[in-house]
Amino acid sequence: MNAGSLLGLVAQRIALGLVLLLAASALIFAGTQILPGDVAQSILGQSATPQALANLRAELGLDQPALARYLSWLAGALQGDLGSALSNGQDIATAMSHRLGNTLFLAGTAAIIAVPLALILGLVSVRYQGRWPDKVISGVTLATVSVPEFMLGYIAMFLLAVQFQVFPSVSTIHDGMSLLEKLRSIALPAMVMVLVVLGHMMRMTRAAILNVMQSAYIETAELKGLRRFTIISRHALPNAIAPIVNVVMLNLAYLVVGVVVVEVVFVYPGMGQYLVDHVSKRDVPVVQACGLVFAAVYIGMNMIADIVALLANPRLRHPK
Repeated sequence: MNAGSLLGLVAQRIALGLVLLLAASALIFAGTQILPGDVAQSILGQSATPQALANLRAELGLDQPALARYLSWLAGALQGDLGSALSNGQDIATAMSHRLGNTLFLAGTAAIIAVPLALILGLVSVRYQGRWPDKVISGVTLATVSVPEFMLGYIAMFLLAVQFQVFPSVSTIHDGMSLLEKLRSIALPAMVMVLVVLGHMMRMTRAAILNVMQSAYIETAELKGLRRFTIISRHALPNAIAPIVNVVMLNLAYLVVGVVVVEVVFVYPGMGQYLVDHVSKRDVPVVQACGLVFAAVYIGMNMIADIVALLANPRLRHPK
């Protein structure tokens, strides 16, 4: 396939991602509109007069048709204007930028640990397939995948913060802290997030490599007398990289989007905690903005995984 055709496929994936993001924005807006309760009532309280409620609805634009409000919100989001929070009047984009930075710091720290560890454990598991190292690795990772994030968080907090007091139970970070202080503060939530995604990535790595190990060229390498670990790392792993990249990107997206529960457990000042705080206040603009950012991250990571798979696997570039 020539470069032009490949660029066309990449452009198609990008266009599809943009269409999916547009659809996600419509679903997010519609979902917030059908929530029970009245935003104006929640702001002014139960003692507000009908006239005060009508004035506030007009001020917030709630008296306009839903389609007009959606188009106005979407136009502002495309220009980087996510509106102002109803609860405190703060600019959402400004407040969210700091929170998003904290979430990306936590997710990035977890990813730096989880991705290499998953690849190493997957290689070791394949190298000792059917033997005790493989069984131990598979059993432990399956157990971590099966336990909910909040349960892992509370167990880690009880053991490492309460019983042995190795790490703080509340993960609070601020700009004045050094890198080491920040890393110590986020040690527990980062550990929980690593355990949550490690099992899925390791098991997919193992399955992808074992699938490639059935190929004829692997048998040829074995007949040449190459060591098993050399065959796995130099011949099987490069040809299994496409499905591995896909699952890694999906889990990286989860580290950002699915961090809500972990942030709430450890009171971490990230996007998840920011979203939960404003959901309780029924602050619809903040909920919409957080949902849009999470959707953009998830769709963007999936789109990158799809493009990397196209580049890594030529068979995906041709119609079946």
